[in-house]
Amino acid sequence: MHFIGITGGVGAGKSEILAYIRKKYRCEIYLADEVAHLVKQPGTQAYQELLGLLGGDIVDQNRQIDRQVMADRIFGHAELLEKVNGIIHPAVKKFLLERLEEARAAGRVDLFFVEAALLIEGGYLNLVDEMWYVYADETVRRDRLAGSRGYSGDKISQIMARQLSEEKFRECCDFVIDNSGSFQDSCSQVDRRLQNILKSSVY
Repeated sequence: MHFIGITGGVGAGKSEILAYIRKKYRCEIYLADEVAHLVKQPGTQAYQELLGLLGGDIVDQNRQIDRQVMADRIFGHAELLEKVNGIIHPAVKKFLLERLEEARAAGRVDLFFVEAALLIEGGYLNLVDEMWYVYADETVRRDRLAGSRGYSGDKISQIMARQLSEEKFRECCDFVIDNSGSFQDSCSQVDRRLQNILKSSVY
């Protein structure tokens, strides 16, 4: 079973690509942001550690960690943010590796995907079999973000400035999907790559 990481800048269309893969292939797909929420649920080790670090008042009436309260608590405190990431990121990796081993043992799927904008910075290059970069021209990304999310030009620029450069993405990734054109063309790129992977795994 092949373990593939999918990354790329904001507005590149990672979600669209994954939705297509989910429909067509026998696979499991995990979004790192969603997993980060799961590992903070009451009763988990990360939950207890976060309460110990940030205080018991970061939870709401249902004992769930209030994302906004937690964000306000760590805003502007780089050292505290680093400690929070030091709790959440290892928990996310542990969760994913456990699901990966379960999937391998069950033999239900051929492909296992994890998606996040920060996979490279998060140290996933050594975990995955391949890292994919979903690329789209900056103008295309800006148009998508303005249209679908209503982001202002300034907000888009601020987000893009915090992400890796195109050169760094390309340098670190094994495969690039050019998602600047038609979605059909992007799907064809995906199909060619995955069909080669699945064909080689038979032998």
